[in-house]
Amino acid sequence: MRRLSGLDTAFLYLETPTVHMTVQAVMLLDTSTVPGGYSFEKIKEHLQSRLPQLPEFRRRLAPVPFDLHRPVWFDDPDFDFDYHVRHIAVPSPGSAKQVADIVGDIASRSLDRSRPLWEFWVIEGVEGGTVAIVARMHHATIDGVSGSSLLTTILDLEADPDEQPVVDDFAPEHKPSDVELVQHAILSRLRRPLPLALALAMPAVFRAAVGITRVRRDPNKPSGGTPFNTPRTPWNAPLTPHRRVAFASVSLDEVKEMKNAFGCTVNDIVLATATGALRRYLSEYDTVPDQPLLAACPVSVRTDETDHIESANKVSSMFVPLPTHLDDVEDQIALIRDATKGAKEEHQAMGARTLLELGELAGPRTFGLAARLLGGLASRGPVPINLVISNVPGPPFPLYLGGARVVSMLPLGPAIEGAGLNVTVLSYIDRIDWGFIACRELAPRLQDMAHAVEDSHNELLKAARV
Repeated sequence: MRRLSGLDTAFLYLETPTVHMTVQAVMLLDTSTVPGGYSFEKIKEHLQSRLPQLPEFRRRLAPVPFDLHRPVWFDDPDFDFDYHVRHIAVPSPGSAKQVADIVGDIASRSLDRSRPLWEFWVIEGVEGGTVAIVARMHHATIDGVSGSSLLTTILDLEADPDEQPVVDDFAPEHKPSDVELVQHAILSRLRRPLPLALALAMPAVFRAAVGITRVRRDPNKPSGGTPFNTPRTPWNAPLTPHRRVAFASVSLDEVKEMKNAFGCTVNDIVLATATGALRRYLSEYDTVPDQPLLAACPVSVRTDETDHIESANKVSSMFVPLPTHLDDVEDQIALIRDATKGAKEEHQAMGARTLLELGELAGPRTFGLAARLLGGLASRGPVPINLVISNVPGPPFPLYLGGARVVSMLPLGPAIEGAGLNVTVLSYIDRIDWGFIACRELAPRLQDMAHAVEDSHNELLKAARV
């Protein structure tokens, strides 16, 4: 048995019947590169061959009775590989919109917690002879960086690699009984009682508070955004279980050209592109607010300082205002450039370990209370954030799955209660792929937002070349 970290547990308990804490990627495959020709069975055999290198694919959850401690993982003695790999087809002509509709339907379903928390859906019949694969894992098992690392285990650098057989020494555990889980929880509590945990964590919390206060008080330094100080948008409302997804893609070389012209970072250009797309979308509904939106931007905290902390998620967030109220792209870039600098300084002042250590203090019931609080704020009261935007660097070289060349990797993060829109961006070879996921009822024309990415990108490129 292995106990979940505090942050991993948070992603479990923030999940509700309407909030699905699932991380997903849609990979479009060119099957013409498969040695001997494509078949679903070849994809399935390829995935099964990688299981010895993917222990998380055979781990299952065991909650502790009475929530005495965080849940544990155990190796599933009833692991059923066939259950996790699904095979479907899109109706002819298999357009991009039809694929997005199917992916939205898949994303509307929570993963079954009585089994290992992952699924692969192989979608055939996509236009151009392409096959789409939807890879789904619960956020309790991966974050953006660990998810990219996991994909490198599944994917290859060439269509027909010389593979060395890996011995599968999987030895499943028995499912722990309630008595064993309670005993294990008590022993874990005795090894690190709450007073000791508080004593260890409080200095880091104090240093973080002092550091952020110091940054905010310096009038010569820019600052990031402030949660609970942002306007309400159509998607800042209680979620339903239903999801809608949309995709976009832009040139990575053009993004780098803009970055150099404006003297900022690639991430700044991503945020500026999102700002323009959101402004266009909100304008269609005549709901452009007169103050910036606020985006929570996940940041990896995988450093030497956190190496000793055993957690699938090593992530924090910085808060960046998105100036959708401004109509000039250069003014938007200037505000975002300063705001991200301030947000980074505040995040550094907080320290990489602070959020991870705070997560270790909270119990399952604390996370459940947080989920209910977010649910209450979604319908009334101040808005904590407007949306989540993640920017994950991907490989600059082509990858293959079962011999099929991966044409694009379209990422999808979870929509959370009160912020029913998630935008995830991933670079791959010479493109930046955008994935949008939102509550279906709160963003009925999500494809318009995705289409606006190209318009926003081109407007920024035009300004950069002036």
